[in-house]
Amino acid sequence: MDMDWIHHLERGSGDLTLLLLHGTGGNEKQLLELGRQVAPTANLLGVRGRSLDEGFPRYFRRFSATEYDQAQIASEADALAQFVGDAAQNYGLDPAKVVALGYSNGANIALATLLRQPKALAGAALLRPVMPLDEPPAPDLAGLPVMLLHGAHDPYAPHGQNVGPLLRELGANLTERRLNAGHELSGQDVQLLQEWLAK
Repeated sequence: MDMDWIHHLERGSGDLTLLLLHGTGGNEKQLLELGRQVAPTANLLGVRGRSLDEGFPRYFRRFSATEYDQAQIASEADALAQFVGDAAQNYGLDPAKVVALGYSNGANIALATLLRQPKALAGAALLRPVMPLDEPPAPDLAGLPVMLLHGAHDPYAPHGQNVGPLLRELGANLTERRLNAGHELSGQDVQLLQEWLAK
């Protein structure tokens, strides 16, 4: 079992498990409060990125603000998918009801995992993502629920413009919103996530 990711599980009373993937410098507990706000009955599984970039936990190395270590993204996305399956088995979670909730760097690894290992996740909420893969694969994502939340004033937003069109093209059931926010999260993120997860 690939359980060598530092992680934290907070059990809920429902079947849904939110896979919480933090932003740069965060950890496995960074999104617990957000997770509980948006899905009060879900199991919350926070996972810490294994790449230390300039001393901060991330899910993969970056060479510049928009250039990423492609080999490491691929191997970590595959390893994360494996971890999700192993954790579900280990903790008695329903593997068919694991939805990723990723912010920033966490949204990018969630997106890479979705594209490389589409069967690992039942859906994904991607907050402030960019496209991390130089040559993204094209799996069939027919009907897979995905939420994309962009910040209108986010300096990284231009690098995330192609995410929505790609996911639509692959058949995902996409909800995409551009919020009056920067790279940081806002109350509107919480509200939209609550509504989306309730469905």
